[in-house]
Amino acid sequence: MRNSLVILLSGLLISGSAFAGSKVALESASIDVDDHKSLQRGTRNFMNYCHGCHSLSSSRYNRVAKDIGLPVVPADTGASGKDADQIAGTNAKLITENFIFTRGIDGKPSGLGSLMHNAMPSDDVKNWYGGVAPDLSLTGRSRGADWIYTYLKSFYLDPERPSGMNNTILANASMPHVLWDLQGNQKLVEHIDEEGHKHSKLVLETAGSLSPEEYDEFVNDITNFLVYVGEPAQLARKKYGIFAMLLLLMFIGVAYALKKEYWKDVH
Repeated sequence: MRNSLVILLSGLLISGSAFAGSKVALESASIDVDDHKSLQRGTRNFMNYCHGCHSLSSSRYNRVAKDIGLPVVPADTGASGKDADQIAGTNAKLITENFIFTRGIDGKPSGLGSLMHNAMPSDDVKNWYGGVAPDLSLTGRSRGADWIYTYLKSFYLDPERPSGMNNTILANASMPHVLWDLQGNQKLVEHIDEEGHKHSKLVLETAGSLSPEEYDEFVNDITNFLVYVGEPAQLARKKYGIFAMLLLLMFIGVAYALKKEYWKDVH
């Protein structure tokens, strides 16, 4: 029994070391889910470049719109009467024209209250890419912001892949580099140092329509949006946390006053 445990632990240590050695260093994303402008840009970027294949089936358009600062309900705007109706109508038009590009099973355009399913039939996706694109509702929580941010920056030219692209973070991924026209094309440059260690880096070979700094901001906004989508409650939990702490502080004061009252006659 003891030998079996030793063997098992040794195997775990070896596999863990191999996994750690194979990990690629992640770049740090600048995430602020309270930044409505970033969330709005991230929503726009995701809907235009990602939503054609990837769903956000745990989210609804109107909830996302409200959270990113584009409310469609008059009561949420702080206005009243005709002003409220005008704001709500303008925002609703803005959302439906710029964010909603899908149709339901009945063929009708998705509405503000619809779930954010992707626009591509699953059978076609299987034929084109060999499998259905994953739902990204919880990717911000399961993968983390740094992983998403680095992944979107790590595509490089690879003629051996069907799409002509590969990725240093997720090798041999079936997803093509849909942002190539913005980032440009990168190539993977490898070299071996004097100690025999192999090093690699990505070098921009052909420039895209955005500068490297602009592209970083573009994918950072997408990352920020996916982090929000993974846990919309985080927009309010800090406020609730502060309220809870204040409540506990008040309770401490009351408890101390009760303690003094109960023990004042005890010597």
